[in-house]
Amino acid sequence: MAFAVNEINENLQLLPNITLGLHVRNNYFNNRETYRATIQLLSTKNRFLPNYKCDSRNNLIGVIGGLEAETSFYIATLLAIYNIPQLSYGSTSARNEKLSGLSFYQMVPNEAQQYKGIFHLILHFKWTWIGIIAVDDERGERFQQAILPLFSQNGICVAFIEKIIQVSKLEYYFEMMKEGLKNFEVVMESKANAVVLYGDTGSLSYMRASVKFSELGFTQAIPKGKVYIMTIQMDVASYYYQRKWALQLLHGAVSFRVHTKEPPGFQQFLLNRDPLWTKGDGFIREFWEQAFLCQFPDSPLDKGFDQACTWEEKLDSLPGDAFEMNMTGHSYSIYNAVYAVAHALDAIYSSSCGHRRMMERKKCNLLRQPSWQLQRFLRTVAFNNSAGDKVSFDTNGQVVMGYDIINWIISPNQSILKVKIGEFNPEAPADQGLTLSEDGITWNSWFNQTQPLSVCSESCNPGHRKKMKEGEPFCCYDCIPCPEGKISKQQDLDDCITCREDHYPNRGQDQCIPKEITFLSYEEPLGITLVAFVVFSSLTTGWVLGVFIKHHSTSIVRANNRDLTYCLLICLLLCFLSVLLFIGQPNRVSCLLQQSIFGMVFSVAISCVLAKTITVVLAFLSIQPGSSMRKWVGKRVGNAIVISCSLSQAAICCVWLATSPPFPDVDMHSQTESVVLECNVGSVTMFYCVLSYMGFLALVSFMVAFLARKLPDSFNEAKFITFSLLIFCSVWVSFVPTYLSTKGKFMVAVEIFSILASSAGLLGCIFAPKCYIIILRPELNNRDQLIRRKGQ
Repeated sequence: MAFAVNEINENLQLLPNITLGLHVRNNYFNNRETYRATIQLLSTKNRFLPNYKCDSRNNLIGVIGGLEAETSFYIATLLAIYNIPQLSYGSTSARNEKLSGLSFYQMVPNEAQQYKGIFHLILHFKWTWIGIIAVDDERGERFQQAILPLFSQNGICVAFIEKIIQVSKLEYYFEMMKEGLKNFEVVMESKANAVVLYGDTGSLSYMRASVKFSELGFTQAIPKGKVYIMTIQMDVASYYYQRKWALQLLHGAVSFRVHTKEPPGFQQFLLNRDPLWTKGDGFIREFWEQAFLCQFPDSPLDKGFDQACTWEEKLDSLPGDAFEMNMTGHSYSIYNAVYAVAHALDAIYSSSCGHRRMMERKKCNLLRQPSWQLQRFLRTVAFNNSAGDKVSFDTNGQVVMGYDIINWIISPNQSILKVKIGEFNPEAPADQGLTLSEDGITWNSWFNQTQPLSVCSESCNPGHRKKMKEGEPFCCYDCIPCPEGKISKQQDLDDCITCREDHYPNRGQDQCIPKEITFLSYEEPLGITLVAFVVFSSLTTGWVLGVFIKHHSTSIVRANNRDLTYCLLICLLLCFLSVLLFIGQPNRVSCLLQQSIFGMVFSVAISCVLAKTITVVLAFLSIQPGSSMRKWVGKRVGNAIVISCSLSQAAICCVWLATSPPFPDVDMHSQTESVVLECNVGSVTMFYCVLSYMGFLALVSFMVAFLARKLPDSFNEAKFITFSLLIFCSVWVSFVPTYLSTKGKFMVAVEIFSILASSAGLLGCIFAPKCYIIILRPELNNRDQLIRRKGQ
C-alpha cells in the first residue's frame, strides 16, 4: 500500500497537486477489534468520536481490507452507513445477501471461478481420489457445496473431508490440536495423494502445528508426501516461535494466486526500508523485531529476544515464511486497490474541477465531493497499472482478472521459492482456460520427481474392465479381463464391447482384427490333396471303364449285366468329378449344382447297384425247376429300377430347388478368426431328405446283396456289393455327426471325403476283383470256366 501511495504521489499525471495518505489499523483477527479499528478510521485523528470531523486534511475516502470474509463483512456494515467504498483484497466468498447494497468491492475474481480452476487442475493430472480439508465455518460449507458436484459429475471421488476447527478462546486450543492430530492421521493414512486445502493463512499454521506435534510423538502416523492444492487466500505467515517448524509439508504444493506482476521498483522500495524511517509508520519497528528476532535498545517492552537489533539487518535475508521480497497475490491486490481509488478520484477531479478556469480550480476542493460520487466512478474505473495489467470491475464489483498457478519449493534452509507454472483464465473456453508448464513443476521428494498418482484403484489396462467394489465409491474398483469375444481399447472402461461380425478380438483383447476370408480353395494343401485324389480316382474309374469296354465280349463282363456296369462306372466317374463343385469360392451356380448333382448321380449309382443285385437274385431264381421268375429276367427290370429310383430323387431335388434352393452365404460365427464363404443348403430338411433317400436305397441294396451272398459263384457279385455297401453305409452314417460337429470349410471337406470314400468303396469292392480276373487271370474269363465252376 505504501509503495502504491508513494508512486501515485510522485506521478504528475495522476491526481496532480493532490497528495494521498494512508492509515493502517490492526484488527488482531478479532471481530471486536475490527469494529474498533473501523470506527477509529471514521473518527477525527486521535479522537474516538464517530460522526465528528474537524480535520479536513484527513478525510477518509476509502478502506482497503480485510483479508477474511467475516472481517470484510464487519467493516462493510459500518462503512455502508457513510457510503464509503471498501475494497477487499483477500475475501473471495461469494457475494450474498449480507453484502447486497453495500459499497463493497473485491480485488479478487469471483470465487466460483477459482473452484473451476481447482477442478480443471485436478482433471488435468487425472487425479480421481481427492482429499479435502476445509475450515469449519460457513465458507467451508459453501466451498464443499460448490466443488463436490463438480467432482462427482466428472468421475472424481472424495476420499475424506476433514474440518479445520477455529477457536477464539485459549481454553479450546487443546481440543483444536487434538482434532488437528486426528486430521493429520486421516490424511497420512489415505491413498489420496492430492489434497485440496480451503482456508486462510491461519489454516496453514494449523497444519504446520499438526506436523510439529506428530514429530513430538503425539501420533503414530508416519508423515508422507502429498500434493496440497491451496486457494488464493492461503499463505505462510510464521510467528517467531514457529520459525523453526518444518515447512517440508508444503514442498511441491500447488496454489492459486490472483494474477500478479511485480511493478518496477518494488524490490528497491523494500530494500530501502529500515527501522530508522519511522515517520508515520507505527508498525515497522514492531515488524523488525518480530522478523529478525531482535530487540531495539529503546524498546518500551521486553520481547524476550537475546539479540539486539543493529539497524543493519536486510529484509532480503529473511526466510520466506517471515517475509517475502517478491510481490504476493495479496500485495498485488492491495496495490491495484489503491490505484483504483486514485483513478476514481482523478476521474472526479477531472469531471468536477478540470473544466473550470485556473482561479476557480484552486477553490475546487476534491475532499468536499460527496462519497457517492466516488462510488459511481469507482464502478466504471478501468486502467492499466505500471506492470501492464488492465484493472476493472464487473457489474458485481469484482475485479476482472485471472489466476496464476504457483508451485511451492521449500529448500533445506526453510526458504520458500514460489514458481509460476501456469495460468487459469476463467473467460477462456473450458478446454483452453488452463495452461501449465509441467516440466517446471517440482513435486514433493516423496514422489521422486515423477507426477504423483492420486487414485483409489490403479487404471484398468486395455483388455480389462472395471468391476465396482460393493459399498465403496465409484472410483474404487477391481480390474477383470474382458469376457471372451469382447475387447476394451481404452483404460478404465466400465464395460467391454463386442467386435463387429467381420472382426475378432486379438489375444490381448484390446483391439479388433479383421477376420480372414476363407473357403476351401485350390491353392491350399487340403484343396490340392483332394483335387489330386479326385484326378486319380477319375482316371482309375475311366481306366476301369475302358477295360470293361475293351473286354465287353468276355464272359465276366457279359455275366454281370454289361449295361448296368457301364452306367455304374459312368455314375462313379461323375461322383468323383462332382467333388470339384465343392472346391473354390462359392457362387450362385456352384451352390445350385453341388448338392443336386451329387444327390442325383449318387442315387443313379446306388440304383444301378440295387438293379444289379436284384438281377442276380432273379437270375438265380429263374433257373429253379418250375420257376415263374423267368419272365422277369432281362434288361427291362434293371432299367426300370434305375429309372424309377432316379426319378424319385430327381423329384426331391426339383422340389428343393424350387422352394428353398442353396445359395452363397457368409458364415461369420462358426470360426473366431475367419469369415467362411460357403454354400447355404437353403432348406436343411430337403438336404437331409436327399441324404435319407440315398441311405434308403443303400440299405435296401445292402439287404438284398446280403441275402444273395451265398448264390453260386458264377453269378455271384453280391458279396462284393455287400462289402461295398457296408463301406458306403458306414461312411455316410459317420458323415452326419461329423458334419454337424465340424465348422467352416472343414464341413465341405467332410462332405467331399464322404463322397470320395463311398465312391471309392463301390469302385474298389465291385470292380477290383473283376479287373484282377480280366487283366491278371484271363484264363478264368471264359464260358467253360464258368460252366465248370458252376458244376463244382
